[in-house]
Amino acid sequence: MSTLTARRDTVLPACAAAIAGLLSLILLWRVALQSGRGQDWDDSAMRTVVAGGDAQHTLLSVLGNVSIGAIVVVAVGCVVVAMMRGQARLALAAGLIIAGANLTTQLLKHSLLDRPDFGLGTLNSLPSGHTTVVASAAGAVLLVAPIGLRPLIAAAGGFATTLTGASTIVAGWHRPADVIAALAVCLLWTGLVAVLIHGPRRRATDTFLSTVLGCGAALAVLVVIGVRPAYGWVGFTQASLVLGAVTAITALFVVAAAAVAPAD
Repeated sequence: MSTLTARRDTVLPACAAAIAGLLSLILLWRVALQSGRGQDWDDSAMRTVVAGGDAQHTLLSVLGNVSIGAIVVVAVGCVVVAMMRGQARLALAAGLIIAGANLTTQLLKHSLLDRPDFGLGTLNSLPSGHTTVVASAAGAVLLVAPIGLRPLIAAAGGFATTLTGASTIVAGWHRPADVIAALAVCLLWTGLVAVLIHGPRRRATDTFLSTVLGCGAALAVLVVIGVRPAYGWVGFTQASLVLGAVTAITALFVVAAAAVAPAD
């Protein structure tokens, strides 16, 4: 295989991931924020799932652990692992993913995006900051982790990201589009950084199953602790679609992040 072909096979998937993240973000902005019907769908989707007192307390405890301090610890851990592997560029890359994704989310949510008044409130909450924190951490750790550990990291990242994103919806903190937009921001930055540090990569077929298991386990935990359809059996289909969509899209993000990580 020529050098040009190897470079193309390495860079193209990362470019595709970045473009997919950007286009998804634009689509969500256009539909979920700028459209009255989209706002209505998003608000209705958020109200399809609820949690009782004990479950709500558990979810708030989970969300309470997602903080600036936690992301700093993950960032430092990524730097340490990368330096131990003699990969200073990966340490820088992990920091770029975490800092870039979280700064982008805060700028979009608080400064750049507005929510027109269609009778459902004008306070913009897109993208979700909590989901961005966890998803960017998952992307960064996948980048610096040795290949042999990536299936385990993918499972843990899928579990944590799904649990966090779904919890913000159940707690009424965020709409589904907010969570998906956060994943799009993280995918954009993961793809961009992967382009910058292009190198030999390994296909992520070995992480697919572990990712699905991790994301599915998070969904099962939500059910076990008491998350239920808001309207009983009548709303079971809608609630399943909302949580199932968030889980599936989270899995796609983790698999894509693993796919663009370098092989060395």
